Amino acid sequence: MKPILTSLSRGLLILLGLGGGIALAAFLISHARAPQHTDSQAPAPTLSVIELQPVALQIEARGLGTARSAERWQAVANVAGRVVERHPDLESGNLLPAGTLLLALDPSRYQLAIAEAEAEAQRLTAEQIQLEVEAESTRRLLALEQERLDLTEQELARIKQLATTGSASRSQLDEQRRASAAQRRAVATLENELSLIPSRRQQLAAQQARAAVLLAQAKQDLADTRFEAPYALRLSEVEVELHQYIAPGQRLFSADSLAAAEVEAQIPLGMLRRLLGSVATAATAPNASNAPNAPIPETQRLDERMDFSAVTAEVRLVGDEQVRWPAELTRVASGLDPVTRSARVVVRVAHPYRDASPPDRPPLQPGMLTQVTLSAASPEPRLVVPASAVHPAAAAVHPAAGVDSAVDSAVDGAVDRKAEADGKQPLLGSDSGAGAGARAGHRTRLVYRLDAEDRLRHTPVEIAFEQSGLAVIAAGLAPGDRVIVDDPLPAIDGMQVNPRPDPALEARLKQEAQRQTARQATPERQVEAQAQPLLRDRPQGQPRSQAPIAAQPAVQTPTQTPQPAQTPSAGATP
Repeated sequence: MKPILTSLSRGLLILLGLGGGIALAAFLISHARAPQHTDSQAPAPTLSVIELQPVALQIEARGLGTARSAERWQAVANVAGRVVERHPDLESGNLLPAGTLLLALDPSRYQLAIAEAEAEAQRLTAEQIQLEVEAESTRRLLALEQERLDLTEQELARIKQLATTGSASRSQLDEQRRASAAQRRAVATLENELSLIPSRRQQLAAQQARAAVLLAQAKQDLADTRFEAPYALRLSEVEVELHQYIAPGQRLFSADSLAAAEVEAQIPLGMLRRLLGSVATAATAPNASNAPNAPIPETQRLDERMDFSAVTAEVRLVGDEQVRWPAELTRVASGLDPVTRSARVVVRVAHPYRDASPPDRPPLQPGMLTQVTLSAASPEPRLVVPASAVHPAAAAVHPAAGVDSAVDSAVDGAVDRKAEADGKQPLLGSDSGAGAGARAGHRTRLVYRLDAEDRLRHTPVEIAFEQSGLAVIAAGLAPGDRVIVDDPLPAIDGMQVNPRPDPALEARLKQEAQRQTARQATPERQVEAQAQPLLRDRPQGQPRSQAPIAAQPAVQTPTQTPQPAQTPSAGATP
């Protein structure tokens, strides 16, 4: 009986405790106050801004190329012979001045040929003198024989007259006729000899010309036995030794001129078109008369249509940005590279071995991988912003929680309405994507512009091109506009911003745009190195798209008064 009472008392106590707890909970719930919501305005983030002004821009084009000698001498034997003299420095890599005797073949055979040709020339000269003497003698004999012929003819006429009167016999007449015929034959023979004199003179002149050619050929062969440096050179490959027999056409050695070197760089066609378009001369006009529709002559050279002298060229050694050489744009090679489809631009470096100081400053040698930078002044000032301040059009909006769709739709709709109001195609749209309305060759991006009320505005712009960490604006911004160069997260269109002018960055932008040549960068890190000078300082290891801001934009922040044993209402933030 006692255990039963004990268990009943325990159950009663439990029920009383539960009832008291339920009553207390009901009392607290019935007298609890609803969560109070208050609007708190977060402070505006402080962001760096720059004011856009047109700057003088140096348009650049860059490409890689392999150096080569502007003039290369390939020594090939024209005559046969044994090597009798070889310069002791005739080895690959040695530098030799102009006029140095590098190699000599045995000249005895060609000296004998010269002596033979000279003897033949002397014989023909003697024959010519003899022919002139014979011609003069024949003319004198002809004159004498002509006088005898005249006398013979007179005697024949007298005998004929006597024969008619019977004073001369028939035999005397016949004898005189035979004498007259013989004299005429003698005169004709001498006349024939004189008439052959010109042809004999021509034949002798031809023989003399042939002898002169043989003599000149022998002298040329003798000269071909000696190999002298035509200019200051550096030996490349040497394939001949002393006492070696050389056959005609055999390659002996090769050498490169020290006067100049060339680099054929492969430059993207778009870069080259932009650069050459800035140095177009009056020669690109239809003709000298400036007729508006007259065609340009097909034979007009490219350097006549473009002012190559206005292009500054520089060659740099890949891997060492301190090694560089001034160069000159000489020509654009025919055709495009079949692999990269890039233009082949040839620049010339004068005196590549001058001021060389290996190993710190090596000379520009054939085979070196180099980067060629061409630059020219833009015809007119351009608006530029840091490339880090330009954002992709499709991902420019960093949506906040719950407002991503609204912000995207508002931005796209505002941009499209603005474009339609201006009579243009929409720059942005859900179907067309970025750049649908951009001009040919331009890309559509977004920048964060600050309006008159210091609010962030997503502004679509057309980027003409980018170079050296700069983005050149083609359309969308105007002088005096303020552009945010930081990267806030989130970047909500219309949010209040506390602007912080950055005159130092504006000065760096101007300096970067006006520099003559771009900074050196290795091919694999060229983009990063060019953009680095204009990137804002950010915490170590933090990506550009997550740059911190001073404070979050204004949002509704519900505040709840904590109550014991109560679950917060939906939408409230504890």
